[in-house]
Amino acid sequence: MNKQTVTIYDVAREAEVSMATVSRVVNGNTNVKPSTREKVMKVIEKLDYRPNAVARGLASRRTTTVGVIIPDITNLYFSSFALGIDDIAAMYDYSIIMANADQGREEKVVTDILSRQVDGLVYLGHTMTDKIRHEVERTRTPIVLAGMIDPEGKMPSVHIDYESAVAEAVSRLFDQGIEDVAFISAPEYQVDDELGRFNGYKKALASHNKDLDSALCLTAENSRYRAAEEVGQELIDSKAQAAMIIGDELAAGVSNYVQDKGLKVPEDISIVSSNNSIITEIVRPQLTTIAPPLYDIGAVAMRILTKLMGDKSVEEEVIENKNILPYKIIVRDSTK
Repeated sequence: MNKQTVTIYDVAREAEVSMATVSRVVNGNTNVKPSTREKVMKVIEKLDYRPNAVARGLASRRTTTVGVIIPDITNLYFSSFALGIDDIAAMYDYSIIMANADQGREEKVVTDILSRQVDGLVYLGHTMTDKIRHEVERTRTPIVLAGMIDPEGKMPSVHIDYESAVAEAVSRLFDQGIEDVAFISAPEYQVDDELGRFNGYKKALASHNKDLDSALCLTAENSRYRAAEEVGQELIDSKAQAAMIIGDELAAGVSNYVQDKGLKVPEDISIVSSNNSIITEIVRPQLTTIAPPLYDIGAVAMRILTKLMGDKSVEEEVIENKNILPYKIIVRDSTK
C-alpha cells in the first residue's frame, strides 16, 4: 500500500478495530488493552502510518507545533535566534512553523499562524501591536518574545539589557578621546522594544557631559545594506568621528561607503555595530560590536515556551524574572 494514502481507516481495518481505538493508541490514551495496543502498533509500523498532526490536535487539543514569527528570514541575525529555537523544539518533539513577517505584515502573519492551532508562539517581530496582543489573548496561546521587550510587561521575554549595552559601547568611544559619536538606526528599530538602545546612547552622552545633538542622530531608510549610501553621506557631512549603528547589515554598508569616499576606518571614523552576526566578521575591517547571545536567546525562549505550554501557572514567574541574558562587547578592527 502506498504510504502516502494510508489513513486511520486503513489501520483500523487491517487491525480489525474501530477508528476510535486507533485514535486512542496514537494519542497515547491508556484506556486500551495492552494486547490491542500492541496489535494496532504492529499495523501502524507495517503500513508506515503517519498520523496527521492537525487531526491529532483536534482530538487532543494539541498539535505539537510551535509558530515562530521572524521579521526578516534572510537576515542572519534572526537565523541565529531560529537555530536555538529549533534545537530546543526538537529536544521536546515539537515541530516548527516558521513565518516571515516583513514590516507591516506582522498582524496578518500572526493571525494566519494562530489559525493553524499552534500550541505556542515565539515572536521575534519588531513591533507588538494592540491587534497582535488581542489575537494572542483571545486564542489563549502561550507566547514568548525573543530579542524584544513587551512595552506593557505582560508577555514573557528573553533579551539583553540593550540600554546598558549601547551605553557601554558608546562610552568606550568617548573614553578614547572621540568628541562626536553619531547614532544611526532605521525605522524598524525605532519601536518600543528598541528604544532602550537610543536611551543607552543618551545615557553615554550624559555620563560624559555631552549634549544630545540632533545632527548626530541619523535614520536610514531601512536596515538593509543598500540603505547605507544616503545615511553614510549624512554621517560624513556630520563630521562625527565615530558611529554607533543599529543593525549589522547597515553598519557594514556604512563602513564600506565611507571607505569608498576616501575615509579610513577606524583612523578617520570608528564604527560599532549591534548584533554580532557573521556579517561583522566578513566585512573589512571587521566590526566592533555588541554581542547578544543570539542562539541562547532563542533556546531560552523556546524552553520557557515549553513550560508555558505544559503549565500555565509558571507564566508570572518567568515574566517577573524578565530573562535578561548577559552580553559582550567584542572589539575588532573598526575601532581604535
